[in-house]
Amino acid sequence: MSSPRALLTLLALMTSAGCGSAPGAAGAPIDEDRLARRVADILFARMSGEGADALPEGAATSAWPTRSNLPGADAPRLRVPVEGAPSRGAAEPLVTIVEFSDFECPFCSRVQPTLERLLETYPDDVRIVFRHNPLPFHQDAMPAAEAAVEAYRERGDAGFWEMHDLLFANQSDLGRPDLERYGQSIGLSPVGLASALDRHVHRAAIEADMALAARLGARGTPHFFINGRRLAGAQPFVEFETVVDEEIALAREAMLSGALRAALYASVLEVARNRPEPEPPPPNLPPSRPAGPPEDTVYHVPVGRSPARGPATAPVTIVEFADMQCPFCQRAQDTLRQVRAHYGQDVRIVWKHNPLPFHQEAMPAAIALEEARAQQGERGFWELHDRIFGDQEAMGRADLERHAQEMGLDLRRFGRALDGSTHAAIIQADQRLATDLGATGTPSFFINGRLLRGAQPYEAFTRLIDETLAVARERVRAGTPARRVYESLVRDGLRDAAAWHREHDEGGGTAGAGGTAEADTVYRIPVPPRAPTRGSRNAPVTIQIFSDFQCPFCTRARPTIDQLLNEYRGQIRLVWRNYPLPFHDNAQAAAEAAMEVFRQGGNDAFWAYHNLLFDNQQALSADDLERYAGQIGGIDMNAFRAAREQRRHRAAVEADMDAVRTAGARIGTPSFFVNGRLIQGAQPIEVFRTAVERALRGNR
Repeated sequence: MSSPRALLTLLALMTSAGCGSAPGAAGAPIDEDRLARRVADILFARMSGEGADALPEGAATSAWPTRSNLPGADAPRLRVPVEGAPSRGAAEPLVTIVEFSDFECPFCSRVQPTLERLLETYPDDVRIVFRHNPLPFHQDAMPAAEAAVEAYRERGDAGFWEMHDLLFANQSDLGRPDLERYGQSIGLSPVGLASALDRHVHRAAIEADMALAARLGARGTPHFFINGRRLAGAQPFVEFETVVDEEIALAREAMLSGALRAALYASVLEVARNRPEPEPPPPNLPPSRPAGPPEDTVYHVPVGRSPARGPATAPVTIVEFADMQCPFCQRAQDTLRQVRAHYGQDVRIVWKHNPLPFHQEAMPAAIALEEARAQQGERGFWELHDRIFGDQEAMGRADLERHAQEMGLDLRRFGRALDGSTHAAIIQADQRLATDLGATGTPSFFINGRLLRGAQPYEAFTRLIDETLAVARERVRAGTPARRVYESLVRDGLRDAAAWHREHDEGGGTAGAGGTAEADTVYRIPVPPRAPTRGSRNAPVTIQIFSDFQCPFCTRARPTIDQLLNEYRGQIRLVWRNYPLPFHDNAQAAAEAAMEVFRQGGNDAFWAYHNLLFDNQQALSADDLERYAGQIGGIDMNAFRAAREQRRHRAAVEADMDAVRTAGARIGTPSFFVNGRLIQGAQPIEVFRTAVERALRGNR
């Protein structure tokens, strides 16, 4: 034994087993890597753990190496606190992994075996800390998080991780009865759990985690910080292993410099940044480009014939663009009730529809509201509005019909309205107005024309209300009739947010209009070298469409995209990306089948198969997928079957989905990235024309 590794092996045997001990059971060969690692652990533990009293007086307890030749020393780190969060793994870890996760997210579920493997591989070195980031379009994610926090409150770490494992193992069953059943199975108090869910006792703590995630730029789930180093998405084990090994080496160097093992994560926090570095401006855009109209901009928001609460003579009008299935819209209702209670007849609240495309129940609910209004006037509209928001988890067809029956509506007429989308034109007009105003996220509020985005706290509303109330009262004192005050305030307001950007952006406008509250964001989503495409390869505008073969909104967008490609012939390249939603049972299999058709037959075969799938959206079983492939000329059916059985294209489909998450975008289907700017949903052709025109200007 003359090599350094051999010497370490001998030292390990002497230190841990005693001189003369056998190398292993029944003379098993020595695993030198494991023993080398073991001796390092023992030496460092004796320096920094039980041997801490041997350190010289005044030795540093926090000395994370930033000037080191070891890999990862200069990696950017963010300060991610762990206090008050459930954890598992090593008691005094060398590496702390903070996970931001969502119990309804399929990618979060998929990464759990990788995390388990990390704990098994590094039992003495790795700790995993859980923080919540339930995404707004996952309806059951917030209640599941509340149940998990209640488990943590009642039974500590053990209770939390038992509930955590149950939630991820039963991801398709996260309704209220399911949560109560899981709680009972792990010994939670039924009364305590019910109270936590009914009263949202833990929501503030969960929202604090969400706010931390937002500050750190952890927009997608799952999102990990390994000793403060970011790793986004459900990455394979080797990606985690590489970073963990680098961090273990750095931790040991820190201990050689005098850091105590128990203080290692504190050392990390000392050298980490509180926020991520600001990103450089995207290509083709000036660095000082304004993000949007100034905060005090007044928009022209007509009330029209929209339903309202409060008198038309109120000096303050709040126009709300909202979605009945949006959890943030529901949350804002308590704030609006406070506003009405405080300001009384001084405030009028006007409703405008903006059902988002990835909320499947939102459009039927909007139609139901308009039908209730058609039958019972404003009273019927607001009663159904309050009923739906009062129990947002019950928004199916049967629930809407139950509400209608209890309200005394004509059920046959109500059913015909839902079946025939009778009031769709009213809803779409509201959506177009939201698009024009750049208020495509929900909820969005215009307070006497001043924009306030999101479910803001009560104080944010009162600040704007008080400012605009003073202006309105001055108008009345100057002679404007109270009934005309709102019109006079917004008459000259901004009517077209896109036009503002065209005027203020220096040659590179936004995709603007449709479907996102962050219309100015440029998402960096590289186009794969092999992906189905239509249009000119060298086109100045690339539209990446993320779609799901089982999504009804995706098929609704097809004629619009065909028209767009025809109008901008040679100027647009369309790139297909797969985004099968987890609640569509056949979408993943259809996506994988389509990619095998593409592999064999190229673009022509893919788009022909694409059309067959969308034309037969109700028949996407395994037999159907094979039958459609047989209708495409030149497809080797044996190879097609083998590809499907072996899940040959699963990784490619998942890579498409991961690309969105890595870019930090939150989407439903269909979603379109026009030179990196997002349009969500089956929007009107005008939205796409506006986006393409701006993109073309940016390339001139």
